[in-house]
Amino acid sequence: MMLEPTIQKNDKQAKLLIGIFSVVVLVAVTFLSKFTLLVELPFDKHIFALANAVLNATVAILLVAALVAVKQQKYAAHKNIMLTALLLSVLFLVSYIAHHLLAGETKFGDTDHDGLVSAAEIAVVGNTRSFYFILLATHIILAATSLPFILFTAYRGLTSEFEDHKKIARRIWPIWFYVAVTGPLVYMMIKPYYS
Repeated sequence: MMLEPTIQKNDKQAKLLIGIFSVVVLVAVTFLSKFTLLVELPFDKHIFALANAVLNATVAILLVAALVAVKQQKYAAHKNIMLTALLLSVLFLVSYIAHHLLAGETKFGDTDHDGLVSAAEIAVVGNTRSFYFILLATHIILAATSLPFILFTAYRGLTSEFEDHKKIARRIWPIWFYVAVTGPLVYMMIKPYYS
């Protein structure tokens, strides 16, 4: 049995709110990544990067669990799992911004942690550096561009427009899953270069 609507349908308002939220997130992440707060913390500032990796990995697991639940027609479980994935994604966003504000930029291959990657350091990491940047670029681009589609998919589900929800979800689920899986991979690759 399908679920009753959780929220009232209002496409105009939904599009406006999703658009505003998506733009604010994109601007905040882009703008705040240019700044580093010079604050002494009583803990390792890279704990946020670890939290990001754990949150992403958890979201990936939840996405698979939600897919299994919907295939088994366990719609209430599917809804609860997906709402949890969305909540964890919001926590990820807060943690991501905190990490970049507090830790600044880390350069892949910067083994001496001087903020520069010399030719000798590039030679040591070799093709791994190119792979890292391709992985990072696809992760960032897909994360940024998928947000409004993820939110609109959730909106369609919460208004019980299940055919539209399913159409969008079939396209956006693999992208969200890719972003969730590549996040921890990016973390594992950059972690050795944190200072």
